[in-house]
Amino acid sequence: MDDFAKRTDGYTGADIASVSNTAVMLSLREHISKSKDPEDAKKKAKGLKVAKRHFDEALQKIKPMSSEELKMYERFSEQFSESARPKIRTTPVA
Repeated sequence: MDDFAKRTDGYTGADIASVSNTAVMLSLREHISKSKDPEDAKKKAKGLKVAKRHFDEALQKIKPMSSEELKMYERFSEQFSESARPKIRTTPVA
């Protein structure tokens, strides 16, 4: 787990979720390809494991969001969170 944490430094939560989902899909595809038929794959599904090699391959496919993209999303979030705030009147209403 320490290795995974080091290798995902700079990844957002969404990036890590994407890596994890990709690793699961890789494991699933491998499992299905080794099975004789769908029924065989279903029977052996309880033994399905996501291995380090699946995460290694997923990390090659999924790259973290660039700092420029992250800054753009932060600006976007700030802009919309400011516009969503209620306006407070500073002058008394007559």
